[in-house]
Amino acid sequence: MIASEIETPAAVVDLARLEANIVRFQKYLDKHGIVNRPHIKTHKIPEIAHMQLTQGAAGITCQKLGEAEVMVQAGIRDILVPYNILGVQKLNRLIRLAKRALISVTADSSVTVLGLSAAAHENGVHIPVLVEFDTGLKRCGVETPQLAAELATLVESSPGLQFAGLMTYPMNENTGPFVEEVRKLVEPKGMEVACVSVGGTHCMWEAHQHREVTEYRAGMYVYGDRYTLESGAMTLEQCSFSIRSTVVSRPSQERGILDAGSKSLSSDLLGLEGHGLILEYPEAQIYGLSEEHGHVEFSRCDSKPEIGEVVTILPNHCCVANNLFNEVIGVRDGQVEVVWPVQARGAVL
Repeated sequence: MIASEIETPAAVVDLARLEANIVRFQKYLDKHGIVNRPHIKTHKIPEIAHMQLTQGAAGITCQKLGEAEVMVQAGIRDILVPYNILGVQKLNRLIRLAKRALISVTADSSVTVLGLSAAAHENGVHIPVLVEFDTGLKRCGVETPQLAAELATLVESSPGLQFAGLMTYPMNENTGPFVEEVRKLVEPKGMEVACVSVGGTHCMWEAHQHREVTEYRAGMYVYGDRYTLESGAMTLEQCSFSIRSTVVSRPSQERGILDAGSKSLSSDLLGLEGHGLILEYPEAQIYGLSEEHGHVEFSRCDSKPEIGEVVTILPNHCCVANNLFNEVIGVRDGQVEVVWPVQARGAVL
């Protein structure tokens, strides 16, 4: 099938750009001696994860157990789940995974640590645990080096667990001082901060400037979107992921309607104007979304599309847009080469 015959709305990946993105970032991390542990929450596709591993990634990152279950089933055996795992059902699922693969997790409270320890010890498994710390995002993570050191000590002394290091998001100027202070507190106790895992596609090319970093988790670098474009982390020519959409109505000279709405583009704005960049009409603004319609203002465009024209949209947030589709279509030189099921789509548990 030629690419122009793809039904819309559709999630499409330029395979040459995808492959180049994977190779480019792996070479950068290899050059600076940083372990690559890509975040698959962006693509949720085992085949792409295997491409990343083939190029040199040490393992992958899954945000939720559901994603990890899909990836383990696909043969991947080294996974970090940087999330507080709580509750009997989730702990049982974690144990089942830990019996099949090396599964590392994170924790930012004694409640999480004690739950992990009880489940691991009872089932005779060993789980590496990284202590999550906050560098200013005010999401999860302990807020002081003292609390991080106390939690690391608890992890190390808990049956079935091993203190494996520190984890944070995003990497910034607060990361180094925090890590250094934790080291001063735990090393006299015979403990080592073996891993410092950080993330953030927007700042990924700065990783080598942070000597404390040993591992990097980036997700969006394989696809790219308006957010990574605006941050300067990627160029438009490097962005591999797009949404194909058809102009289904032109109610007025200045306005148009697309067949891609909130179920295709997501409602994320991320501080950007509009809900995506139409590459053929960059001055247009997708100013509103209903479920199956994208509302576009074309008044700033010198030329305007006709009804039936197919346009290419760079979404604001590729992770969310990808998760809205059952499949992603891989295109090379204008031809459809592969259709990948988004196997971990909707894996939010």
